[in-house]
Amino acid sequence: MDNPDIFDRTARRLRRDRAAPDYAAHDFIRATMLDGIAERLDAVTRDFTDILDLGCFDGAFAAPPGARVARCDAGFAFAKGAGGVQGDEDRLPFADASFDCVICAGVLDQVNDLPGALTLIRRVLRPDGLFLGAFVGAGSLSALRSALRVAEQDRPVARLHPQIEVRSAGDLLMRAGFALPVADVETLNVGYGDVGRLLGDLRGMAATNVLAGRRPLGKAALAGLAQAFADAADEGGRTREKFKIVFLTGWSPDPSQPKPARRGSGTASLTDALKR
Repeated sequence: MDNPDIFDRTARRLRRDRAAPDYAAHDFIRATMLDGIAERLDAVTRDFTDILDLGCFDGAFAAPPGARVARCDAGFAFAKGAGGVQGDEDRLPFADASFDCVICAGVLDQVNDLPGALTLIRRVLRPDGLFLGAFVGAGSLSALRSALRVAEQDRPVARLHPQIEVRSAGDLLMRAGFALPVADVETLNVGYGDVGRLLGDLRGMAATNVLAGRRPLGKAALAGLAQAFADAADEGGRTREKFKIVFLTGWSPDPSQPKPARRGSGTASLTDALKR
């Protein structure tokens, strides 16, 4: 029997379609992710010819010169606007070994079967192909989370998505079969004058609650949320919100890649090294 979905797939598609027309006004989180991915891609001393932009949003990812890019998004409007195809990350519509690079920015924290999605990403990569991903991870939206606890302390409801720790993200890469896996995290702090601006940004970037079985926030709770968020403001009247961006790097296995030394094959003594 299949496990029930964590996220409502239909709601997620509709939220992405709703965000598409004005996405450019709220894309600063993904823009930061794409900057980090571009830096990591520039550090690789090889060329890529066939790239998949998975979770493409408005197609802002700029491929290296000469590379062909296929784009895919769970939302119809984003996929159509970027000239791509519609598809969920854990149900990829591509054949194995179709690409030598996959980039995925801003969507892996909303995937029902994340281990399965990572496995599919590895499978659509050719041997020695590169995967670069980024998503909002554990420790993000701490101010909003705290204000929600105050506003709904009598009847708390899950309103924010489960968040993935950077160490767990690295473990997931290994579980999916990636070689040379790396997971690291960067922090982005943003000041908000009121919670409405934050919620507006989350709607605009298609990052609102799409949990299965979610419940609407009542008027009283919304008023309490606004007050609790305002109470956390600094002297300038701004509440600092935190976004923890987890970056992932992994390679599709290939015999040419460096391998760790066999256990017990070392010739140097740790004891002697410490004595020196």
